[in-house]
Amino acid sequence: MAINDELLEQVYHENCPGCKVDRRKRIQTGLPIKELICIWVVVLCVVLPISSLYPFIYFMVRDFNIAEKEEDISYYAGFVGSAYMIGRALSSVLWGVVADRYGRKPIIILGTSTVVIFNTIFGFSFNYWMAIITRFLLGFLNGILGTIKAYACEIFPQEYQALGLSATSTSWGIGLIIGPALGGFLAQPAEKFPSLVSSDSLFGRFPYLLPYLCISIFAFVVTIIAIWLPETLHIHKKAELESASDVRVAQDEEKDSTLLSLLKNWPLMSSIIVYCVFSLHDTAYTEIFSLWAESPKSLGGLNYTTEDVGIVLSITGVCLLLFHTAFFPIAVRIFGPLMVARISGVLSIPLLTAYPYIALLSGFILTFTLNLASIVKNILSISIITGTVMLQNKAVDQHQRGAANGIAMTLQATFNAIGPSCGGTLLSWSLKRQNVAFLPGAHMIFFLLNIIEGLGVLLTFKPFFIANRN
Repeated sequence: MAINDELLEQVYHENCPGCKVDRRKRIQTGLPIKELICIWVVVLCVVLPISSLYPFIYFMVRDFNIAEKEEDISYYAGFVGSAYMIGRALSSVLWGVVADRYGRKPIIILGTSTVVIFNTIFGFSFNYWMAIITRFLLGFLNGILGTIKAYACEIFPQEYQALGLSATSTSWGIGLIIGPALGGFLAQPAEKFPSLVSSDSLFGRFPYLLPYLCISIFAFVVTIIAIWLPETLHIHKKAELESASDVRVAQDEEKDSTLLSLLKNWPLMSSIIVYCVFSLHDTAYTEIFSLWAESPKSLGGLNYTTEDVGIVLSITGVCLLLFHTAFFPIAVRIFGPLMVARISGVLSIPLLTAYPYIALLSGFILTFTLNLASIVKNILSISIITGTVMLQNKAVDQHQRGAANGIAMTLQATFNAIGPSCGGTLLSWSLKRQNVAFLPGAHMIFFLLNIIEGLGVLLTFKPFFIANRN
């Protein structure tokens, strides 16, 4: 049952975990560093298994020997990337309902435990279908992302709620960089470090296990930390609620928080749709970037190794962290979240158009240009996502944010499931078009990415997008 937060603050119930958190928030002073760190590591635990796959999925699918031609590897790779998102799309509403009934903390602990188990099993995949099924279960049994956004609103005092929500999207963006860097460095250790890892060892026989084992160890530590997280859900007996003098307010708020009322909230739904379109673009770009960079020069790629891609993404991650910590809050204060998202989307289009020409470079100029392009592109992408998340949460009252984030996660997971599969398929098709007159080779795939980005920019304008007037 949805309860008005102001009502719950007026009546304190000794055995209610949510009331205990509310009491602590009223007396807490200063920046809640501990809570911020907890949200950071939990979100990072979710995103690392998703993003660490991208640098080596090309080689992993190649080793499965399922693709008949080299050009078809990207096609099969896309479905491995999408399996996680399909699982998450099918279960996000379910985990949202469970979190509203039994609490946020159990869902967080279950999600991090799922990463420990199925992430490790994925590292032991010995054929294509084992990889697909494991990734699907990893997504289906993980309901953290929507829950942690509701948790971020409930654990922080009012003045820090925006910071808490920003922390979730920023951690997600950093994870999209750290994950591929981790996968790029640690995959195929027997080939990269033959003096340390033999081909007959465990990591030699399972060349993609090491990065996932490291992530699982991290997830295990996060699971232990999550045991001590405070529960924020208010759990009151019906008789206790009826004793409150202003229970009518709670009943009115309950009506307002139904699914139908949220679907009728166009400022919310328009911001969610814009968020999903940009998320589709970013998921497809993340998959395409690694596959394109690792494709042969003859097909318009860069002929990079997983380690090369890992270095690029590591540099990008450091710069992204510095920018988002120092400059993004200033940009939002000056322009507002909507304008930041809109400007970032516009600037991304000419940048993506230049990507195929980067493949014509070589040596230091290639390295410098690619790193610069990757840094700028990811800064723009995370600025868009963070801005749209802020708009999404401004469009509803605090007591509705849990349900609103559940809707957003279901739609986002659906869009994100499309991204890797379509991205891999379209890249495979694009690389076969080397000798056509119109947008040959990689020019076509980056043109298609620009269409999605342009659509997202257009949707930030009226009459489609209606900003919250509160």
